[in-house]
Amino acid sequence: MGPIELNKRRIILLLASILAFYIVFHGLSSSSGDFRDVASQIPIPGHLNPTEHKLPPSAPDPDAIWDLELDPSPAPTPTPVPAPESELELEPEPENAIDTEKPIPPTSQPVEHFDLHPIAQLMQEADAEWRAYETQISTTFRQTVEKYRSKYGRHPPPGFKDWYKFARKRNVFNIDDFQQIMDDLRPFWALNASEIRIRAAHMWENPDFGVSVIHIRNHKVVRVDNPSWRSETMEKVIEKCIKFLPDMDIPMNRLDQPRLIVPWEDMQELLRKEYQTRIMAPEVTDSFTKNQPELLDINIEDKELDHSTRLSDDWFFAPGQQYMNLAAKGCPPESPARSNMTVADTDMLYKEPTLGFVKNFNLSTDLCTVGPTIQDLHGMLYSASSIIASQKLVPIFGECKVSVNNDILFPANMYYQHDERYDYDDEEDVDWRDKQDNTIWRGVTSGGVQLEDNWDRMHRQRLVQLFNGTHLSETGKEVKVLTEKDDGPGKVNTTYELYGRFQPSQFADRHSDIGFTEPMSCLPNCSFYDSVFSWKPQVSLTSQFKSRYLIDVDGHSFSGRWHAFLQSKSLGLKATIFREWHDSRLLAWRHFVPVDNRYDDIYGLLTYFIGYGKPYKQHVDEGGDSNSRVFVARHDREAQKLARQGREWANKVLRREDIEVYMFRLLLEYGRLIDDNRDFIGYSGDGSELDKFDAGEDDEGRWGFGGW
Repeated sequence: MGPIELNKRRIILLLASILAFYIVFHGLSSSSGDFRDVASQIPIPGHLNPTEHKLPPSAPDPDAIWDLELDPSPAPTPTPVPAPESELELEPEPENAIDTEKPIPPTSQPVEHFDLHPIAQLMQEADAEWRAYETQISTTFRQTVEKYRSKYGRHPPPGFKDWYKFARKRNVFNIDDFQQIMDDLRPFWALNASEIRIRAAHMWENPDFGVSVIHIRNHKVVRVDNPSWRSETMEKVIEKCIKFLPDMDIPMNRLDQPRLIVPWEDMQELLRKEYQTRIMAPEVTDSFTKNQPELLDINIEDKELDHSTRLSDDWFFAPGQQYMNLAAKGCPPESPARSNMTVADTDMLYKEPTLGFVKNFNLSTDLCTVGPTIQDLHGMLYSASSIIASQKLVPIFGECKVSVNNDILFPANMYYQHDERYDYDDEEDVDWRDKQDNTIWRGVTSGGVQLEDNWDRMHRQRLVQLFNGTHLSETGKEVKVLTEKDDGPGKVNTTYELYGRFQPSQFADRHSDIGFTEPMSCLPNCSFYDSVFSWKPQVSLTSQFKSRYLIDVDGHSFSGRWHAFLQSKSLGLKATIFREWHDSRLLAWRHFVPVDNRYDDIYGLLTYFIGYGKPYKQHVDEGGDSNSRVFVARHDREAQKLARQGREWANKVLRREDIEVYMFRLLLEYGRLIDDNRDFIGYSGDGSELDKFDAGEDDEGRWGFGGW
């Protein structure tokens, strides 16, 4: 290459380019700096000026990450934030403005207002968790397989590809949300597969132990031993996926109450062994092993002629005993159930500090946390009707359990079969604006064995008395609510303070319709109720949808009405100690309102949504209202928002199709668990063979239903 010749023309062009570049760059730098200064003062709708104020801690963080596993740790307590100043500080006018010495007239600026009620903050936090939940969902088979291996340290089970297509064709919302199955089955990996098969095959043989067993052979249900209505419904669900299942025996709990309580120390050892068994062999067989031994020989009809190996399940009977005497053994040593933690310290683990609204629903149902405080206030804990338990880890499938139980959960049959007592009917529901501004509950006096001297300890009885206006008036009952603070005419935020002497009798009469329809489960009979309760007329489930607020509480076990309540256009309020298959799919304060099992927050909840009293000094001098100091504005929109979110979500994840998908996945995982070759069977591919299925390029379309 020859030397570069810089003639005059080129030199002039070069200098001109440098000069132009300098002018443009300098101009842009100056103007962009000015723009940043101005933009920093422009208030963003819904936010305070970031240079002057901070958002309250309740404001959701869009970058927050929510772990799908239920977190046993309490949610952080929001720190109170001072109310923002009434006016934002104004920037001075530029130096070249005319008459700079003249006073600057105030500019009308919108002032941000925050409702600092704890419920508002809890709803905002739940919304943030929900947004994070939505961002973590796998959208392809490749992602689903990768996430499975990363989370569980194993290959997916045989048939996983068929299950994935089955789930996608049923428009499942979150293909990854099956953590409950994995948690339930995890400790069984510490047992030999043959031991599980032996126990499952023969658990029905003593009918006094309350176990049914469904036997599957060659892709058919060939026999059901010790059957019940529960096993009949489960058969119908299994039929949807039975062609993909291996031979197996499925033991089912026939009782209302859960069964297994493995001591905490034993469970830790089982979980340690499970972790050590995790393996992902490079080559595995994507099919189940045929002709497994120890399955029940169904050709032998008389069990006395079956000389197969048996193992004792060590069932013992404990009806009428305090359940926490058994449950505490399943708790960690440092938990409230096994330590001397005070009620106040325990409440701080799962309740917010002002009135005590539930901030961690998982802990509010955890007997290791709340058991000592409610052991005399819940029928199943105080006087259960039928406890047949074991402290061994045996395979038994149940519809519900409490936090310390080790039963294998499956979707309750009541949610699947069509029963007008539990089925939601959209035709008889009404819009929110047409509903009555009250709460309703109907039921029988179930929940525990009731005697003349213990009935008032039961959870249902306490609820009914708490909303009996006559009883409340006669006893002078006082409860806790929050009332708005009168911070003067210049206040910006709505703040609240505790009022502990609220007399709820008139509010209960005006805004509740709660009562028993008939007595049951009493010894020697229920005549002692004659002077206590007046029985209310039975109302259909659909009639209850005329009310805006539906309280759901336990009976002998879980409540079969919960799905219908969530599917309705009303707002569900839930108090329970029981766990179900769907718990990881429902987010408190996003899809429903959690209620403490002591009900000490119930009037604080209802007065927030329904409202109470008149603002501040308008009613102080009124002598007729014993609660004249209480005022809380109506939050009808917040209630309607929760009801709508719960309904929309239930219609996506609590359908009968979702129950079928859950059972299919559960039985695939169980089938692998009981296989002698379980470490070397499964799906070992990368998921690429379903790329066309996920992209909608095969005959079935994207997931078989025409796209998202």
